[in-house]
Amino acid sequence: MQGSFRIIRIAGFDIRVHYTWLFAFVLVTWTLAQGFFPLSYPGWDAPTYWATAAVSAFLLFASVLVHEVAHSVVARLRGIGVRDITLFIFGGVSNMEEEVRDAWDELRISAVGPLTSLALAAVFYGLSQVTGPRNDPLSAIFDYLALVNLMVAAFNLLPGFPLDGGRVLRSLIWMNTKDFVRATRIATTVGQVFAFLFIIWGVFLALSGNFLNGIWVAFIGWFLNSAAESSRRDVETREAFRGVRVAVLMGGTPETVTPDVSIDELVHSRFLAQGRRALPVLRDGRLEGIVTVTDVKKVHRDAWATTRVGDIMTREPLHAVRPDSEMAEALGLMAENDLNQVLVVKDGALVGLLSRADIIRYLQYRSELGIPPAPSGGQRTPRP
Repeated sequence: MQGSFRIIRIAGFDIRVHYTWLFAFVLVTWTLAQGFFPLSYPGWDAPTYWATAAVSAFLLFASVLVHEVAHSVVARLRGIGVRDITLFIFGGVSNMEEEVRDAWDELRISAVGPLTSLALAAVFYGLSQVTGPRNDPLSAIFDYLALVNLMVAAFNLLPGFPLDGGRVLRSLIWMNTKDFVRATRIATTVGQVFAFLFIIWGVFLALSGNFLNGIWVAFIGWFLNSAAESSRRDVETREAFRGVRVAVLMGGTPETVTPDVSIDELVHSRFLAQGRRALPVLRDGRLEGIVTVTDVKKVHRDAWATTRVGDIMTREPLHAVRPDSEMAEALGLMAENDLNQVLVVKDGALVGLLSRADIIRYLQYRSELGIPPAPSGGQRTPRP
């Protein structure tokens, strides 16, 4: 996820934190210190409320992390790679390298998250029963964590994609219809219904005087709607390209540039004159990097004449696919790294460049010619 940074590695997974998580941590801490704990446990001094709130907020996100690790562990056991786990404003997400290929796998991976949260709720409730008096901060923390993990489990069980419950719903429809795309469409539609209900509820709360909670609920609804719509588009796009190789879409041997060319020449002779957004950089036929419009924008206009392509080009990592790679691999690489183009390399030699424009043009032609995607075939590719 763009805008995140790695903090630790747990159970073989890189754990990342998105900058929005900091806002969530502050908001949760403030809400607990100013509202929940003073109302539930009167009589503490202000430092105690704030310290208890901060510890509780941290352990809440630790619980969310355990929830996501459970998803990732089961995915790995089912042969699905997980790039990393990212904590952000709405909780956490396991970034899997591919879509599940079997309905039973999706059911297992999705269901384990809410079950883990329920187990955590039980553990924290047990701890609250054996620690100190009921008004003790430690007991209060465990009480809160038991309650909030129960709420996390209940929320994730809502049958609204992309929540765990929505993924469970998709897996059950998938089992019944043997059609992954249809199951995705139904599950995401149900997800959007729940999203709009959240938005309506949030607006009602805001207009009733509970402004902050109303905005937060409406924001959650907006996020769920966007995520459901994005998931549907992603699946439909991938299905349109199922079985299609990169070689079908990529341009021929691309125009290239050497590292010694000035940015001024690059912009006026290549980008503007030829309508390019990116060019591979070669020296003596050897691929050294890629230079893009984004790279150029980082250099002040006055320095274009004296700055060389080799000074600004991207050297590592050079994201590339083979001409015989499935388009799904290229699409995943471009989406994961927010790329407008990806290099096509065979046996270490540059043979082409695949751009978003190539992908859009292909989809437009298919649409004009009325060519449907290949049938999804139920359980897709079986896993050994």
